[in-house]
Amino acid sequence: MKKKHKYIITLNAIAVLSFVFLCFVATILGVVTKGKLTSLLFMTYHSSLLSPLTYLRFFTHVLGHGGWEHFLGNASYLLILGPMLEEKHGSKTIVEIIIITALITGIVNYIFFPRVALCGASGVVFAFIILASFTGFHEGEIPLTFILVAIIYVGQQIVQGITVHDNISNMAHIVGGAVGALTGFVLNKKTRKSY
Repeated sequence: MKKKHKYIITLNAIAVLSFVFLCFVATILGVVTKGKLTSLLFMTYHSSLLSPLTYLRFFTHVLGHGGWEHFLGNASYLLILGPMLEEKHGSKTIVEIIIITALITGIVNYIFFPRVALCGASGVVFAFIILASFTGFHEGEIPLTFILVAIIYVGQQIVQGITVHDNISNMAHIVGGAVGALTGFVLNKKTRKSY
């Protein structure tokens, strides 16, 4: 008699799943309120420094999305790359990367792009893409995958930022990629030293 195998759904990558869930909730709230809550809580733009919401939005803008297509595009990348990165670096580190990316992109957008409103997890996605290219990194080496990813993804954002005028914030992608690159070097140096 053959033994039946039972399969259960496991809750892996809790930080990534929580982040995607929060993005999902923020997107629902934005859609239901026709963008009012997105503008109030989940989008960063040049607003008064006397308002506490300005500082909150430096972090929460990564949760809001302009619609379902925007959300699903980012969620797909987060769910593909996130679990692998969370397994390698831990939930705490992933949360720190999300927070740091949100804060830096929020501040850069506020200072250098005062007429641009920014929302969405694209910066975090780019941080994850660049960080993922560091798999197999060794001290004193620069992975070819990192160079290719930097050329393809970041190079594309620079070109589009100069030549294409659309609603996509290439700045958030570039800043997110820079955070991912810096984090990748730092984390992999720590990993090598612990051996």
